[in-house]
Amino acid sequence: MSLLGTTAVFYAAIVGLVLSTSWLVHLDWQVMLFRPYKQWPELHAFLDYFVVLGQRGPTAALIAAWLGWRSWRQRTLRPLLVMGCALLLLNLSVGAAKLGMGREGPHYANIVGSNEMFLTGDIFPSGHTANAVVTWGILAYLATTPQARRILSVMAAIFALGVGTTTVYLGTHWVSDVLLGWAAGLLILLALPWFEPLLARVEMRVLTDRDRLWERFSLREPKRAAPAVTPVAVGVRGGREGEDARDTEAAPALNGLRPARYGPRPYRPTAGPRPTGPPAHPGAPHPGSHPGAGDRPPVSPAGSH
Repeated sequence: MSLLGTTAVFYAAIVGLVLSTSWLVHLDWQVMLFRPYKQWPELHAFLDYFVVLGQRGPTAALIAAWLGWRSWRQRTLRPLLVMGCALLLLNLSVGAAKLGMGREGPHYANIVGSNEMFLTGDIFPSGHTANAVVTWGILAYLATTPQARRILSVMAAIFALGVGTTTVYLGTHWVSDVLLGWAAGLLILLALPWFEPLLARVEMRVLTDRDRLWERFSLREPKRAAPAVTPVAVGVRGGREGEDARDTEAAPALNGLRPARYGPRPYRPTAGPRPTGPPAHPGAPHPGSHPGAGDRPPVSPAGSH
């Protein structure tokens, strides 16, 4: 909290010194008239490429790719959400300051010794410098181990300092522009912890909505229940007249997939004990016996009475 307050005081002091056309504005003009790019021209080609490390488009794409891979590995959206929040704060704060103060750059200065404020420019604070502080500083902010945080902090500081001084060398920014850019970027990094609860709620909401949409528009077919097996009713199969009816048995299911096949049971007459008693009346067939040819009554000739 103390570091955030100190940085905010430094930010306000730089703005006040420029508005009052103080010694800082005099230093701006001395460095601009010195023209570093003419003093050391051999560095120009390299620094033209090095300053790209402060451009928002290339650096944001590079850092977003790395943080996207980390989000996929860690199964969390926090790295990408932190980066999006930081870039949003950067665009709002730095953009508003640039447009509000309208300072002209060294190449478009009008009066020697003036602060060139409230004109048509948009270079105060330096966007390259603030962007280098934020984009490379996010890596240190999201580091998961103390050693990685130290290494990434040093790397972010080198890139931020290098990009800021390179813009002064190329003559695209005043020294005060760079100082305010460093302060603006550091303020954004120090303010990020205040937005962590909001980012956690956003992550939970996004993941919940994603799961709902996945369930609604999923291309996977729903699981189908196993088909129910209809029991076969016991029926009677009729045959020719005089034949006994045969029962059929319901086929049980095998593992709920297909019914087993069983043929009809063969008819087997039950053999009971033959009665041994005398017939009920003379001439009647013996119980349990079948009438033979000799047991049939004589047939009267046709026409007899």
